[in-house]
Amino acid sequence: MKKQASHWARRALFLLPLLVAFLLLAAAGKARAALDEATLQGLGAADFGERIAAIEAVGATGGERARAIIAALEAGELGTAGGRVVIVRDGRVVDAASGEALELVADAVDSLRVNNRVRRALAVANAALDLESGERARRLAAAQTLRDNASEVVLPVLERALESEEDDAIREVVLLAAARVNLNADDPAKRLKAVTALGQSSDAGVKTLLEPFLDPASEPDAGVREAAAASIAAIERRVSIARNIGTVFSGLSLGSILLLAALGLAITYGVMGIINMAHGELLMIGAYAAFLVQGLFRAHLPEYVDWYVLAAIPAGFFAAAAVGVVMERTVLRFLYGRPLESLLATWGISLVLIQAARVLFGPQNVELANPSWMSGGMELAAGVVLPWNRIVILGFAVFVLLLVWLMMNRTRLGMFVRAVTQNRAMAGCVGVPTARVDTLAFAIGAGIAGLGGVALSQIANVGPAMGQGYIVDSFMVVVLGGVGQLAGAVWAAMGLGIVSKFLEGWAGAVIAKILVLVFIIAFIQKRPQGIFALKGRFADN
Repeated sequence: MKKQASHWARRALFLLPLLVAFLLLAAAGKARAALDEATLQGLGAADFGERIAAIEAVGATGGERARAIIAALEAGELGTAGGRVVIVRDGRVVDAASGEALELVADAVDSLRVNNRVRRALAVANAALDLESGERARRLAAAQTLRDNASEVVLPVLERALESEEDDAIREVVLLAAARVNLNADDPAKRLKAVTALGQSSDAGVKTLLEPFLDPASEPDAGVREAAAASIAAIERRVSIARNIGTVFSGLSLGSILLLAALGLAITYGVMGIINMAHGELLMIGAYAAFLVQGLFRAHLPEYVDWYVLAAIPAGFFAAAAVGVVMERTVLRFLYGRPLESLLATWGISLVLIQAARVLFGPQNVELANPSWMSGGMELAAGVVLPWNRIVILGFAVFVLLLVWLMMNRTRLGMFVRAVTQNRAMAGCVGVPTARVDTLAFAIGAGIAGLGGVALSQIANVGPAMGQGYIVDSFMVVVLGGVGQLAGAVWAAMGLGIVSKFLEGWAGAVIAKILVLVFIIAFIQKRPQGIFALKGRFADN
């Protein structure tokens, strides 16, 4: 008997915690059901303010039931009948609070009207529900929505998210959302904590929220006012740094485009002394080559259309190089040493190429889609985004520059090009085939321009006259950097890009362009050979 009693005692001790847990869960379920039922009555209120508060409260409760109610209201399936809130779906009427089917016809239900204010409240409610999602992207988007629209009703949701969220980026956004809500708290300690937390933001808009807390009439607590001043200073410092980084990046991005446009010109102008006014149209040929490759991928390889840009790189190079060879063999070869005639001839060629593009592709711009891996950007701060397409183009410019440097300094052709650049007559005397070097150099320079056109197609309009906007800037880079000098072209392109962007932020695009031109004129008068001059006895030739 004692053994049997001991056995039942051990079993009771084992079952007791399970019984307590079951009772607690049941009690929590009843509390949640009662809360939902009371809150749902506000969804049918005539006053939209009360209805919006009820929507936010439903979102704050969380759970699948709340998600179903919010989804039904968004879809126009939520209504009232017999003093209760119901959902009408596929002709069936169910109770919104419990999900139980009701013996009502759909025609007896009064649908709840949704206006713009209600839609905004629904977005907040959905965000509150998505904070519990298993997908990081949904949680981040929800946190960003609540950061800008949270109210005191969803504060418990934010606090729960802070306890459970492990992603640092999402935690930071949720922390800012909770801080914005606590700015209106009656407790000075909560306001102080909120003001201090908002000082971690890089959003210039947060500064506007904190400025009223500097006024003693609005904020009686001196500690909160001091914290607000410190937070505003920190935000201004952070925003200034982010904007400067963004401006430098924009300058480097512009510089990379100028470098791709001018790199080929630096080779051809340095080797042959030809003022090629058709160089911009070689950019245009590379861009149209990318357009044709995109069409081929869409027609024959639609599943790989995201990678058409990679195939367009060799296509743009060889298309522009082929046109360059034809130009050099048929026209420019007979105009060496005649700068005015070569300038007029290449200008005429540029007009011919523009008209040919209009005939073949039409006068309107053509559409080139950005691949998905080049879309979007990296956000440094609110309003400061580094686009992925410009980051890729910057890396591509560095890659092309490296290839050109290797070609010029590590190959026999590069040695011949440098020899012809320094002294054509002497190079010919020692056996350098100057005519063939001219053709190959012009082909390579034109091909590099085609690569620049492929890059430009991802950020600029592609049309027959697209090259006209880059020819002057290309010559500025070449002349400022030094004829035939790759290092000079790099410094000139990046320098002009960064200086132009900083001047645009200070004085506008037109004044910035004028100031840059004035600087180049003054610089060339002082140093005609450019930043990097040719060295040796033939530097003055």
